[in-house]
Amino acid sequence: MTLADYTFPHARLRRRITSPDRTPLVLIACGSFSPITFLHLRMFEMAADYARFNTEFEVVGAYLSCVGDAYKKTGLVKAEHRVNMCSLAVAQSSWLSVDPWEALHEEYLETAKVLDHFHQEINVEMGGVETPAGRKQCKIALLAGADLIQTMSTPGVWDPKDIDYILKNFGAFIVERTGTDIDEALSTLQPYTPNIFVIQQLVQNDISSTKIRLFRRRDMSIRYLVPEPVVNYIEEHSLYDEDGAASTSSDGKGGGKGKAPGESKGAPGEFPAKTELMALGREDAPRDLRVLMSCFR
Repeated sequence: MTLADYTFPHARLRRRITSPDRTPLVLIACGSFSPITFLHLRMFEMAADYARFNTEFEVVGAYLSCVGDAYKKTGLVKAEHRVNMCSLAVAQSSWLSVDPWEALHEEYLETAKVLDHFHQEINVEMGGVETPAGRKQCKIALLAGADLIQTMSTPGVWDPKDIDYILKNFGAFIVERTGTDIDEALSTLQPYTPNIFVIQQLVQNDISSTKIRLFRRRDMSIRYLVPEPVVNYIEEHSLYDEDGAASTSSDGKGGGKGKAPGESKGAPGEFPAKTELMALGREDAPRDLRVLMSCFR
């Protein structure tokens, strides 16, 4: 698909709400999704529950928007792969969609422009949604982990104009993440707190794309950390392998084959011993190995 033949995916967007007192809400998660994990999917469910029990919003839809290839980040495979993996992950969902618009751009798009795109498509082109009181515009809101809000509080990471535009015009639903002090992250964003909704994780989930990529490089299983169709896709296209071939190939195709459960590319007995894992946890060890060590504590 190219931008020339792009059409906005609206099949799973609910076009009517039954309560005249509620405001329709559409959640937008922008990110790398390299790869998408179960935590990414759970964030939508947590946000929907929070909105239903704690706000006057009613969720009518939600979208995953993958950053384009111009966003140079370690571990970022081609946008085509990431869009495909996200599509596989939400294939059975009745309300989660993947919008490839951002990923189709050759240039990097700021989050504010992506949110503007959703407002244009849903509220301007489609006219919002129907309610018993007449048509209403949807509230378009950013959905993200607390680590994103923390970066907004870090000088030099975000353009202050973008922060002001996003949090004033759209707002954000923020899911608490292990290792992030949410109060500290919000300390410099006090003017926007009425438009920031903090969601507590009642069941702690610390899965991250970084750890998934690390497990792949260490030839370890990622099953039950990401959806099974995504596992199969990663193995079929040799994504995040140690050699990184599929991340840089020009045709976007990998040559790998899926492994049977328990099958390893290495020799038997190569799983890191406890003493080796302890060594990997030292501060002078490479960061990715220290991350792996933390997974076994």
